[in-house]
Amino acid sequence: MTTLPAPRPAPGELSTARHDPRDDWPDEARALRDDLADIYGVDDPLPDVAGAWIGRQKSSNTRKAYARRFRAWEAYARSAGVHPLQAKLPLADAYARHIETAPTLVRVKGARRGEIAPTGEPLKPSGQAQALSAAGSFYGYAARIGVVPSDPFAAVKRPEIDPDHSSTEGLTQDETARLLATARDWSPRSYALVALLYLLGPRVDEVLALDVDQLGYDRGHRTLPLRRKGGRVQAVPVPPLALDALMTYLEGRTDGPLFTTGTGRRWSEPEVWKHLRVLARQAGIPQADSIKPHALRHGFITDGLDAGVPLHEMQDAAGHRDPRTTQRYNRRRGRLDGHPTYTVAAAMAERLEHHQAQEERA
Repeated sequence: MTTLPAPRPAPGELSTARHDPRDDWPDEARALRDDLADIYGVDDPLPDVAGAWIGRQKSSNTRKAYARRFRAWEAYARSAGVHPLQAKLPLADAYARHIETAPTLVRVKGARRGEIAPTGEPLKPSGQAQALSAAGSFYGYAARIGVVPSDPFAAVKRPEIDPDHSSTEGLTQDETARLLATARDWSPRSYALVALLYLLGPRVDEVLALDVDQLGYDRGHRTLPLRRKGGRVQAVPVPPLALDALMTYLEGRTDGPLFTTGTGRRWSEPEVWKHLRVLARQAGIPQADSIKPHALRHGFITDGLDAGVPLHEMQDAAGHRDPRTTQRYNRRRGRLDGHPTYTVAAAMAERLEHHQAQEERA
């Protein structure tokens, strides 16, 4: 017996088939919505407002960062007995002071996967600014859709941020070369990763998000499409050194994630951070226990400028919208090699030698 499809609704009638728009949200938005629904219940507007707000952020990294910051703010408001949608400026001001000294959540070593505890160092000024910006973004969205009258974070004073400061520790060219050599000796995957991070200057998430079939060709260049901040895609050339390392690692593989684990799963950022520090310790890098993949991006920009590449070209290569951002990554600004302390010390050492020689002759 043939089953006929359900009749279409007549003009003016609404279909009885309901589609939940929340099903179209990205994972980070649904996860935040579910977590808040467990606390406040499904009838409270907060879970859906927060989920919708996270869902409209362009990149996965921004969604993850904003969701993490919002969870911290929500927990603080709840601990004060205030519903986040009823928060006012005094509570927002108190939160700004709180995050200046409050320990941050970090993974617990040796514990079950994903377990975290408030044992980390307090947020640096840039992290504090991001936390306040995330909260302000949420309330700006909530005010726009009429859920709250205004943004209680709009008048909160932000921390002073030095535009020339970056907490990422730089590497010398010799240290970078040692790291590359160590990665080459360690495994093809390690060498391909470090080569791409240094020679293309990407953010680590931009590389780990790539698939093998995205390795392209454009007018004589092998290219990879990096999804930059804000969601825009920029094709960057893969130089021969990095391409050779990558092709050796892939061994003819033509599909799946560009970088995988032994089981074929996409390599994750925490795993890459941990592996890079193993390589750095093996290479004898002084800051091996704190090195980040971003150090290689800094090295790409600094070494490019050192080699005479114009600032605007390095800015474009790094995917920066503002040249001041590129300059902040430039490690030759304020480089310690030419610090005046060495000149002053050398002059004083010479004077002390002269003084000692006079005493010995006397």
